[in-house]
Formats: sequence, C-alpha cells, structure tokens
Amino acid sequence: MSEEPPETSVAPLLEALSVRRNATIGAVAGVVLAVLAYVFRLGRAAGPFAGTRQFPVLGETGWFLLLSFVLASAAALLVATLLTLVSLVLLLREEA
Repeated sequence: MSEEPPETSVAPLLEALSVRRNATIGAVAGVVLAVLAYVFRLGRAAGPFAGTRQFPVLGETGWFLLLSFVLASAAALLVATLLTLVSLVLLLREEA
C-alpha cells in the first residue's frame, strides 16, 4: 500500500547544462587537435625518432592513427567536461 515515488528524469538537467552542445563542441575540438597532431607527425615536423623503433602489427602509420584516436577522445572528454562545469557554475549563479 505504499506509493512509489514518481520516476525522475535527468533530461531537464542535461538540457539545463547544455550537455549535448558541450559534447559536440568537445568532439569537434578533439578531432581538430588529433588531426593537427597527426599531420604534424606525418609531415615529420617533429623530427626523426631517436634510435631504432619497430611498430609491430599496425606499422608506424597505424599506431599513430590509434594514438590520434586516443588524443581526440581524451581532448573531447576534457573540453566537454570543462564546458559542462562552466554551464553548471553559470546556472548556480543564476539561481542564487
């Protein structure tokens, strides 16, 4: 005979914090950074490798593409998190 509490949704919170917009901006920033880093490395602007290194299975290009993906993911997450925190602070200041 106990009443269940109504289900709450996080959708209004996500919308108030502009999470979708922040994730999009983060993804674009991450991809741009990764492409720039890959082009920088591909153009050998960073100079030759010190010593002899081997790149098993994927080869040099494959490993740098994989590292570019990791860089893009990490940068996207960082940018989206920072933008969401800024949105949260602005929302809290507006409420106060």
